[in-house]
Amino acid sequence: IWKKAKVGIDYHIAHEKHYYSVPHQCIKQTINCRITTNSIECFLHGKRIAHHQRYYYAGHTTIHEHMPKAHKAYVEWTPERLTQWANEVGPQTQQLIKAVIDARALPQQGFRACLGILRLGKKYGNDRLEKAAALALKTGALRYQHIESILKKGLEQFPLAQSTRTLVPEHTNVRGHDYFKTPTQSE
Repeated sequence: IWKKAKVGIDYHIAHEKHYYSVPHQCIKQTINCRITTNSIECFLHGKRIAHHQRYYYAGHTTIHEHMPKAHKAYVEWTPERLTQWANEVGPQTQQLIKAVIDARALPQQGFRACLGILRLGKKYGNDRLEKAAALALKTGALRYQHIESILKKGLEQFPLAQSTRTLVPEHTNVRGHDYFKTPTQSE
């Protein structure tokens, strides 16, 4: 079958919830696609610009040559490279970066957040980032926005309370746990 497809800003076209890359120069253009049982061919002005094996599941298929130069460099990043860089800041930052990567289905999905977190060290200083990473790990705040908020508000400078339990003040209207025990319950 033939169909028209608009190339997204991520230089991919969609067919049945699977995304196929085309050369990045074709962003925002409408192209023609020939879809067979086994393949997808993409044409622009009658010239074939991409050929992919057809997949019947949701996902992405990207050909390295279709990527802009900046994206090609990004693909060469590895979780080990990021955690090694984070270790230069400190062990807490290294654990945070590892936790961010491990929280994703694919490691590459966490790279942008990791790079953003590491860039915060340039803005706020590595010492503050290391303290913020320790706080984030204790509280489970593993997103870039959480780390940025901790640093903006200076929360890393305050000790984390040992208990999150709040004590209820004495008051005549507060009944306490003994009030709710039934006579059959033993103490």
